[in-house]
Amino acid sequence: MDPIDRKILNELQADASLAIQELGDRGGLSTNPCWRRIKRMEEAGVIERRVAIINPQALGLGATVFVSIRTNKHNREWLDTLAAGVEQIPEIIECHRMSGTVDYLLKVVVRDIAHYDDVYQRLIKQVPGLEDVSSTFSMERVKFSTAIDAVRCA
Repeated sequence: MDPIDRKILNELQADASLAIQELGDRGGLSTNPCWRRIKRMEEAGVIERRVAIINPQALGLGATVFVSIRTNKHNREWLDTLAAGVEQIPEIIECHRMSGTVDYLLKVVVRDIAHYDDVYQRLIKQVPGLEDVSSTFSMERVKFSTAIDAVRCA
């Protein structure tokens, strides 16, 4: 990856709907070379997909909950069970396997506490073997970004 690829990545992260010609102009390329670079980065897995970012509050999902999970099961089979369980719950938008005192961390978006309780009940029903489930509600989102600064992180 060169600086032009990185510039294209930054532009796509800011607005994936930009026309190839506009992206090329911003990266100092004509349309065909820009398109070839994007295709190469998609094929290499640098660009996983292009998506629209939705404001959860606009959908009535005004609460973000971070759920810490501890378990005494640490084998691949149980992780697969957890992964299948959280996949079935659309309000869970992220699941991370962690180091330290927490084994897994979930990010959940819900309307309110009652909605979260419903998610919690589905989680404990679908994923046996949860030792401790602790929830923390976000009071305010101070920073949010999906972008990785490809130029400055080089």
